[in-house]
Amino acid sequence: MTPPTRRGVLAAGAGAGAAALLGATGTATRAQAAQATVAPSAGTPAPGDPAAPADLAPYASYWFPDTLPQGAPGPGITWRSLKQWTPESDPDLAHNTASVPLAPRFTPVPANAGARGGQARISSLVSFGPTAQNPSQGSATADHYALTHWAYLDELVFWGGSSGEGIVLAPNAPVIDAAHRNGVPVLGNVFLPPVAYGGDLQWTRDLVQRDSAGRFPIAEKLVQVARTYGFDGWFVNAETDGGDSSLAARMREFLRALRSAGAPHGLRITWYDAMNSTGRVGWQGALNQLNQEFFEDRAGRVADTVFVDFRWTPQSLAASGALAGRLGRSRHELWAALDMESNGWNSSVRWDAIIPRGRDHVISFGFYRPEWTRNHLTDRSPGAFHRADDRFWTGESLDPAHPAPERGWRAPATAVADRSTVTALPFACAFNTGHGERWYEDGRVTSDTPWNHLGLQDRLPGRRWAVDGAGPRPSVTLDFANAWRGGSSLLVAGTLSAPAVVGLHCTRLPLTRSTVLELVHATEAGTPGIEVGVATREPAAPGEPVPYTWLKAQAAGSGRAGWHTSRVGLSALAGRTAYGLAVRITAGGNRAVAWRLGALSVRDDTARRRPTAPEALTVDASAQQDGKAAVRLSWRRAAGPVRHYELQRLLPDGTRRFLGGTCGTALYLPAVIRSGREPAAVFEVRAVDELYAASAPAGTTLTWT
Repeated sequence: MTPPTRRGVLAAGAGAGAAALLGATGTATRAQAAQATVAPSAGTPAPGDPAAPADLAPYASYWFPDTLPQGAPGPGITWRSLKQWTPESDPDLAHNTASVPLAPRFTPVPANAGARGGQARISSLVSFGPTAQNPSQGSATADHYALTHWAYLDELVFWGGSSGEGIVLAPNAPVIDAAHRNGVPVLGNVFLPPVAYGGDLQWTRDLVQRDSAGRFPIAEKLVQVARTYGFDGWFVNAETDGGDSSLAARMREFLRALRSAGAPHGLRITWYDAMNSTGRVGWQGALNQLNQEFFEDRAGRVADTVFVDFRWTPQSLAASGALAGRLGRSRHELWAALDMESNGWNSSVRWDAIIPRGRDHVISFGFYRPEWTRNHLTDRSPGAFHRADDRFWTGESLDPAHPAPERGWRAPATAVADRSTVTALPFACAFNTGHGERWYEDGRVTSDTPWNHLGLQDRLPGRRWAVDGAGPRPSVTLDFANAWRGGSSLLVAGTLSAPAVVGLHCTRLPLTRSTVLELVHATEAGTPGIEVGVATREPAAPGEPVPYTWLKAQAAGSGRAGWHTSRVGLSALAGRTAYGLAVRITAGGNRAVAWRLGALSVRDDTARRRPTAPEALTVDASAQQDGKAAVRLSWRRAAGPVRHYELQRLLPDGTRRFLGGTCGTALYLPAVIRSGREPAAVFEVRAVDELYAASAPAGTTLTWT
């Protein structure tokens, strides 16, 4: 069958639309089909390729609660029972385990006068790839939904699932690591699909089954999975109809057991507005008497938040917020669902029902499939994607401090306060978005293979891009044509008739007499003067200019390919706190400028030690055919703080080629190609710290056969 769009099935229930979009038997939407063809070809050789080694690729995990479907799974699909899962029996565990803890974050004074802290928040339901064969650790393509606007998110749901593949999804490690670095919790997805799209009520009964001791074994498994893989809870979406009030009561008890078991570990639950207290599926588009017991019952909290179905009205949202208050809960623990999959910023949204401009926000809201910003593009290059994604989150002006007149789309940056995790030294950012057309180290290309891995993404500025100046606004973009480290850099370009201030990170950095700030930058047009701004207090009110202290950037040395390092000592600000960082660019007349910022770091200028090296780099598995090998490698974690690990290949001529990176201690290489007649492929892994200093290597070899 041809899956309908959500818009085409709203009459049958928005949840049914979601099931149709995901596919009753693994059938994909057009966007998912595109992802499915990209990801396996990047992570595994094409079927039938005579030069293709065996598939050793690890994939994100998915299960059924207990009972498996009848028949046999389709190609590339593995049916698994969650009840039977154990960490010890999971062959991909090392590749799927996240390593970055959830960072604490703070709310600075917003750049936009209309943005508010402490009111509406944003959840996002994102399908990063197909349910089956979703690569565990990125893949060899730059065409990827490389989300970077974490500053506006309060929760990310790893969306997916289908009756033909699996209905319980664990997020993959790169997504978790990137989200956690920015303070955003990530939820796995439990999707019980409608009967019309392959749902089986037995799966609901399996989910809420009790054992002989009265416990809920699947609830305990869900907590074990989240703790083992390193994510933050579950989005529970029960849309399989046919139940009764007894099943609804059992579901509520299951949620309570799940929350009780997960709460000591900081796990959270979001409940989707589908099943109600009758046990039947009836999407309310509200929190009301029929579904409130899945949010709060007489015994207390059941779910942490509720995702209110798409059929809401202004009246139902107002009533929902009021009911949450009567239950002793915050109205902002309710997400009003917004469908972005088909039309993105062209969607018709009754914004004043959720985040009115002239009064308090009614409830929070949740985006369904905001990866439209990538999927709708004809040009899906990284630069084109980020331009579209910036417009989605910031608005047409691409500047949260200076919004364009509103024409239907109310960008999150104009309503919701941004947040940041930059609170401790050392801090560095190389403006790496987690994907790129090539990989750079110290301004030099060390791999010309396109790639994506969100776990390697930097903590980027949350405000894209706050620019002040008396003259024309220059273009400020994340650019992929050149970089200092990773796949991208920050490019400021345009004709400047007056100094331009580009706001960077919001921070809470303690400054000492030895604190220094360094920039790695390159000039491609003009001869601009560069100053560094450090704010030691915040603006008086939202939308007010940030009060920077300006310091001249002194040249400290030259790097490769036109890159230069400039250093600013911050001893004059010792004992104070840096609340924000910026650069000011002066052209010296009405001149065209193209200036690239490759890296920014703030640290104490004391003796630096290289990170401790990892140990015991090992080839765990390999498959060779016609001079090509698929390889799984692992190593022992380095002692001390590590940002991530980078794996390189030492070629016979002595050059090193970047192969990949990860925050964990295992990496899969899909296609290592023999170099000439070399007897063995030589691999090296290094630990990389927060300032991108690399350790000595641990090495191993793969003998060619």
